[in-house]
Amino acid sequence: MGLFDFFKKDKESKEQQESLDKGLEKSKTSFFDQLSKAVVGKSTVDEAVLDDLETLLVHADVGIDTTVKVIDRIEKRVARDKYVSTSDLDRILREEIAELLDANSGATGSRAILDRADSPGQPFVIMVVGVNGVGKTTTIGKLAHRFHSAGKKVVLGAADTFRAAAVDQLIIWGQRVGVPVISHGMNTDPASVAYDAVQKGVEMGADVVIIDTAGRLHNKVNLMNELSKIKRVMQKVIPDAPHEVLLVLDGSTGQNAFLQAKEFTKATEVTALAVTKLDGTAKGGVVIGISDQFSIPVRYIGVGEKMTDLQLFDRHTFVNSLFKK
Repeated sequence: MGLFDFFKKDKESKEQQESLDKGLEKSKTSFFDQLSKAVVGKSTVDEAVLDDLETLLVHADVGIDTTVKVIDRIEKRVARDKYVSTSDLDRILREEIAELLDANSGATGSRAILDRADSPGQPFVIMVVGVNGVGKTTTIGKLAHRFHSAGKKVVLGAADTFRAAAVDQLIIWGQRVGVPVISHGMNTDPASVAYDAVQKGVEMGADVVIIDTAGRLHNKVNLMNELSKIKRVMQKVIPDAPHEVLLVLDGSTGQNAFLQAKEFTKATEVTALAVTKLDGTAKGGVVIGISDQFSIPVRYIGVGEKMTDLQLFDRHTFVNSLFKK
């Protein structure tokens, strides 16, 4: 079984589906309340309804570019079917968004690379990046819990040495999950921490090594240099590390998450995205926009506080839940 295969069970389980539905409740309620007002007294999807729908999607932080694509698809469907009832609009919206994301899902992630995580003596190295406050360290803790619960050996590296709270928080997560944390404390060389964490992973035959990093995006040049150094040092132990660069984004920030994704992809090579804090916001549509706009797969979504509330992102499951009444 590949390293990430156990996530499939979570995705299909009733508990995970209920958690996803609950986590997206604010987004669903906000959107459908506004959609109902937009179509009141109208029986068919006409130009006025489409204009209102376009405004709603933008307000839901789907993003302008993705919204234009969605409206264009619905316009073509209305023209083709001749008559589209407003009572069917939520179903049509769900179908068209799902098809849009399928059409733009050329970058499905480094699946073959992920599967190499089961290679003996070669742990799968994940370097996690993101600005402070997005839930980066918590996401690492939840990932560690998932892997550890599946019987995988995990090592964490506290390489966000710029913030004392980040180091302490990761140590607490390690104790909670029951996995070792390599830490040199605050204001130490993050590359040295990463090196020791990867070395420890090799020595103990770990399956996964997860490296936390600092999120000082305001100084992009320094960030780029720091992340590049961390990569070079890890490659002294495992030549092709890191195998995944996971960017964590705060979904509750809406369009700011787009901006962070753009800036971080300029600063380093990002291979996967995690969108967190979707349970506390009405801006769940941001996941649709991010999934559509970036040639980087959304790998995980955070829909709650529990350790099991970090889910593998599935486009169809997400869209069905978001537009489920």
